[in-house]
Amino acid sequence: MKTDLVVNAYVFWNDKVLFIHHRKLDMWLPVGGHIDPNETFDEAVKREVKEETNLDVELIGNSGLMPAAQVKKVLALPFDVNLHSVGDHDHCCLFYLCKALNPEEMKFRESELKNAKWLSREEISQVPLDSYLSKQALKAFDLIETK
Repeated sequence: MKTDLVVNAYVFWNDKVLFIHHRKLDMWLPVGGHIDPNETFDEAVKREVKEETNLDVELIGNSGLMPAAQVKKVLALPFDVNLHSVGDHDHCCLFYLCKALNPEEMKFRESELKNAKWLSREEISQVPLDSYLSKQALKAFDLIETK
């Protein structure tokens, strides 16, 4: 079975996280998508968030090491990675924590998304998420609170 590399972003603002209602999949998900050729994971996260929600984001979390020698750039560290099925193929997905830089400019791409919502920790349980995403969202809240 084919496996694609994808990224997802837990975008935070004002103690809330952004979830999108994906039109094709008819599911509530964090923002994300496929990584383009010659694109770093960080670039893919920023591009996907911008394309789907018009938001600019800052990725949170890296090793703290400074680039040296052959290292061109130190990339953000995902807080979770999994392999999951999307029907006809699999996704190897890297999940990142992000901070929204321009939340007042958010608008979602209606051709791909039915809706987008900022959710508090308490509101996570009120949205129909699969159990893994629900646990992952709560973990993202725990991690963002320590940053």
